[in-house]
Amino acid sequence: MKLNRIVFQTAFLAIALSATLLVSAAEKKGQAKSESKTIDSGSFGVFLKGARVATETFHIQQGASSSTIKSELKQTVGTDPVTQKSELQVTSGGELVLYDWSQSSGGSLTVLPKNEFLIEKTSTPAYSKPAEHSFLMPNTSPILDNNFFIHREVLIWRYLAADCKPEGASFKCQKDPAEFGVLIPQETNSARVRLDLVGDEKVSIRGTERDLLRLNLKGDNFEWSLWVDARDQFKLIRVAIPADDTEVVRD
Repeated sequence: MKLNRIVFQTAFLAIALSATLLVSAAEKKGQAKSESKTIDSGSFGVFLKGARVATETFHIQQGASSSTIKSELKQTVGTDPVTQKSELQVTSGGELVLYDWSQSSGGSLTVLPKNEFLIEKTSTPAYSKPAEHSFLMPNTSPILDNNFFIHREVLIWRYLAADCKPEGASFKCQKDPAEFGVLIPQETNSARVRLDLVGDEKVSIRGTERDLLRLNLKGDNFEWSLWVDARDQFKLIRVAIPADDTEVVRD
């Protein structure tokens, strides 16, 4: 596709963008403080060389002033499968409130904003005192955990919310790539990633052909392909990681 922008002739983009984590406080003015709604929930199957090796169960809840993204990843192979859990809280303006991660085999971490920094505190079974790391990054920096694919959906929503503008009854999305400075907590590291909007593709999901929107996510050492459903609030449907022979599919 050689067009420099993509036109969506449906109302679903408006629904999806209002459902993102970047909704302004003005849009929330009339919402009761106690009111919250589920934006997305479900599970992803993680397949290595065609065999299912893990399942990620997730839930995104949006409140009046903040949103919470909870996820649990369970291995389905091995004699002692490991379970990982995460909880990401962000304000309606996209600022980080809290990120927590833990795993059943031991170990946990927490990321918090502190002045102009992000602070990560890491605990392991071998050390009683948490190690602390500082990152000179704004509190709007996305969290991109290695093992939770729902974080990629949140990043895509953020990209589309910034890049898609209303025009009459439809939305037009610029096709220019966008770069993000992200924090990768498990690596105790920051990185630059790039999202490219490729366009509409027909994709086979469990033997059924679907019209999905493809984006490419690239970093220094990786390249992923992601497909979302523009007719269903831009929910993430499939991820392909060719270098690892890995595929992730929404159940």
